[in-house]
Amino acid sequence: MSPDTELPLWAAIVTAALVLLGASLALIGTVGLLRLKTFYERVHAPTLGTTLGIGCILIGSMVYFTVLETRPVLHELLIAFYMTLTTPITLVMLVRAALYRDRYHGRNQVPDSDPPKSTLIDKDRGRD
Repeated sequence: MSPDTELPLWAAIVTAALVLLGASLALIGTVGLLRLKTFYERVHAPTLGTTLGIGCILIGSMVYFTVLETRPVLHELLIAFYMTLTTPITLVMLVRAALYRDRYHGRNQVPDSDPPKSTLIDKDRGRD
């Protein structure tokens, strides 16, 4: 890759749009982390912002370096795979730990362990 290489206009626009979209999603996740009140509300916004935001930034990076080096650059797929795999798992583990802690200490803001009665299947009347 030489410093004289110029990126075509279409690639620059696509890369800029994807990076801007990814940064915007990450910003929205950060604002959600700051603005929401409880831990259970706060944990979702950064998780979604991270996953979607990093995905857009990685795709933009793939487009940029693929066009610049005139060969497919797919290193970012590995990063995207691990981010997509680990972020939701981390969310579930954090929420389960918080639920256990809050139920153990008897806090009121914890959701009930039983589902609401409106979502239960009424087997006596034959409804599915």
